[in-house]
Amino acid sequence: MKFRLEVDMDDTASAEESARELGRILRYWGGNLHHYALRPGDGSAVHDSGYREVGRWSIVSTDAA
Repeated sequence: MKFRLEVDMDDTASAEESARELGRILRYWGGNLHHYALRPGDGSAVHDSGYREVGRWSIVSTDAA
């Protein structure tokens, strides 16, 4: 299986602002993963510090079957 994280970055933000926001997102979701079984099909929306949905994480199967 694979863990996928997709986050839309604000292309108008500075590199520093983008790095800070992405770091916050990674810390928050990394800290909350223990609440999930982490099986294929699990996933959730990802929100920025303004509570806007900016992406999604998911667990997907790598089985060919």
